[in-house]
Formats: sequence, C-alpha cells, structure tokens
Amino acid sequence: MTAARNWAGALLLAALSAARGATNMTAESATEKTYAMFGAGCFWCSEAVFKNQPGVIRTEVGYAGGKTPNPTYRQVCTGRTGHAEVVRIEFDSARVRYEELLDLFWRMHDPTTPNRQGADVGTQYRSAIFYYSAQQRQAAEAAKAALERAGVFSKPIVTQIVPAGEFYPAEAEHQDYYARNADAPYCRAVIRPKLEKLGFER
Repeated sequence: MTAARNWAGALLLAALSAARGATNMTAESATEKTYAMFGAGCFWCSEAVFKNQPGVIRTEVGYAGGKTPNPTYRQVCTGRTGHAEVVRIEFDSARVRYEELLDLFWRMHDPTTPNRQGADVGTQYRSAIFYYSAQQRQAAEAAKAALERAGVFSKPIVTQIVPAGEFYPAEAEHQDYYARNADAPYCRAVIRPKLEKLGFER
C-alpha cells in the first residue's frame, strides 16, 4: 500500500465520481432506514467495525452470493456453497452516507487478495460489495475506480460488485461475536488491532 496521502486523494476522487455518477444515498432516501451488505473476510471482524460507525442501526452476519439455500456455517466453510461471509447493515441515511460505509469497507481489509484475508483462506472470505440499488452500485464502482487510479494499493483490486440477492442469517453464536467474546484469542489478536487501527478502540 502506498502513502496515506494517496488514500486521502483517492477518497476525494471517489466522492467526486460518485457525485457525478448518481444521486447519493442521503438525497435519495433522507432519514430513511436502508441496507448495505459487504463481504470483507471474517464476518466477526467486519461486524465489529461497522457496529462502531455512528448512524448504523443494526448489523447481522450471514451468508450471501452463493446457490445453497439456508446454508450452515459448516457448509459455508467447505467453500462449496458459493456463499461469502457477509455483514448486512441497517443504517440511517440521514446520519451516515453510503459512501462513508464504503470508506470503512476499503480500509478494514485488503481488497487485493483473492479469496483470502490474512490466515482465513477460501472463497467464503472473498472481498465483495453486494448492492441494493443502482445508486449503491454506481458509488461502489466509482470508489473502486478512484482507488485504482490513485494507486492506493500496489496490486489490482479484486472486489466483486454484485447485486445483493438472498441473505441467510448466520447461527446465533456468530452474531455480535466480538461484543460477546472480546477476550477470546482471535478477538485479541485480529479484531481488536483492526478496531484500534481504524480509531474505534484505544
């Protein structure tokens, strides 16, 4: 990854591109609850990040993007269901813009590694943006293009940008995992440093 100034410049470019390409989500649905969905590796991590974002009303982890109906965690872990681990976010578009959620998405993981985030390997850990509207699609594509033009990452971005489709909630033990297991080894070693890097925990 290149210097921080490139990241800041890319975010500005993304905002300008999104503004040219579509009406932003705040203008489209002011004060309304709406949804976003992202795959950024382990869903325990991504949920922990998004729960800290002001304007996010509710988060739920689950599975999306595959063909197997009502999959279990064990099935998804085989990599044969086609599903990714995802977090679905309900947010107040009057308090947080979709572009701000995109910003967190890009910063919380490495979007250049195919089917992998750190030690988590498999298609279920792929980087993906599941859009719920044409405006979300255009904002995601504009942000991705701006980051690539600015050279923020040293390798090509492999993030999928695809329709949301069916969302299958994960089992109860996976919901709010970090909040309930903050002292578990994985949480201390992986999730907490990620939150600290993003400025959510000190």
